[in-house]
Amino acid sequence: LYLVTTAEGMPVTWCLANPKLGEREVMAAQLERDHHLIRAGQVILADKGFAGREFEAFVTDRLGAHLVRPDRKNEPARFGKIARVRQWIEAVIDTLKGQLSLEQHGGRTPAGVFARTAQRLLALATAIWHNWHTGTTVKRSLIAYDH
Repeated sequence: LYLVTTAEGMPVTWCLANPKLGEREVMAAQLERDHHLIRAGQVILADKGFAGREFEAFVTDRLGAHLVRPDRKNEPARFGKIARVRQWIEAVIDTLKGQLSLEQHGGRTPAGVFARTAQRLLALATAIWHNWHTGTTVKRSLIAYDH
C-alpha cells in the first residue's frame, strides 16, 4: 500500500503495487498520475527509503513540493531526525492496521484486496471528515465508532 495523507491522516491518494517494485518508482508514478492533488509549496513527509536525487528532483521540479525525510548517515545533515513527525506517519498506519484491520482484509483475489483496502481508507476518510464537522479535537480518532 502506497498512501499519501494529510497531517491528520485524511487519504489524498493511494495505490497497491507489487512489493518487488521500487518504492520511489511507484510513488513517483502515483504522484505523476495524481499531480493535481499536490499543491506547490506543500511538504511531503517520507521515510529514508525515498532518498535519491531523481526522486527529490521530481518532487521539487515537477510537483513544486518540498520532500522532507530523515537524513541518511552518509549524507550531510539537512532535516535532522524527524522522529516526532515520523510518528504521524506511523499513527496513520497503526489506525489502518489496528482499528480498521487492514492486514486482515480477507481479500482472496487482487480485486478483492483492492476493494477491501478501499473500504478501510473510505472508513478512515469518513471518520476524519465527520470529526472535522463535529469539532472533535483529535481528527483521526475512531474511538466513537469502535463499538
